[in-house]
Amino acid sequence: MYTLPKKLGAEFLGTLLLLAIVIGSGVMAENLSEGNNGVALIANTLATVFGLYILIEVFAPISGAHFNPVVTLSMVLLKRQPSSELLPYILVQLVGAFCGAILVHQMFDMELLQFSEKARTGWGIWTGEIVATAGLLLVILMARQERVSGMVACYIGAAYWFTSSTSFANPAAAFGRLFSNSFAGIAPADVPAYMVFEVIGGLLALMIYKYFSNTATTAQPVPGIQQ
Repeated sequence: MYTLPKKLGAEFLGTLLLLAIVIGSGVMAENLSEGNNGVALIANTLATVFGLYILIEVFAPISGAHFNPVVTLSMVLLKRQPSSELLPYILVQLVGAFCGAILVHQMFDMELLQFSEKARTGWGIWTGEIVATAGLLLVILMARQERVSGMVACYIGAAYWFTSSTSFANPAAAFGRLFSNSFAGIAPADVPAYMVFEVIGGLLALMIYKYFSNTATTAQPVPGIQQ
């Protein structure tokens, strides 16, 4: 068992690196794509998929590799994690996300503290965040444990493209990205709505998960299929 300070350290560092990957690859892609947003999004997606897989593999044994307040809240509601760890986890995730943005700006010789001017708002986008977050949480809860890292990374990669919001699916990510006026940024005024609809998506996923879990406990084995 890891102590709480080590868990919090893992969540801080993992969230920092996740935001550095998301924002940094967006900056690099924007610099190299010569204004082609499709190419930039492909590059941003690939970097996020590979980076997220590695981060989950590295930090999951220590903290669970949440990097996401909605994931932490869900684990507490499911009683898989002590409620006393909820606020400390969320706090270090938010601080880590902020530091990840600052780190990217330092690496690319940008102004360290900045705010995004990229508007992301509207019911279509908010619906996209519900779908993105609900899908992410369902993958985490329903996938086989040994496959979670790969399946989460693949889902996020797909959701970058099939959701209208490009799948933030993470209040900490939304918070960190407001501090970067780059390809991956989000205007500060739009962040609260993102967070609200991400939480709604998480709660929806919990309802779906509990429905199928209850069904699974009463279902009879199917002849010829290994249970």
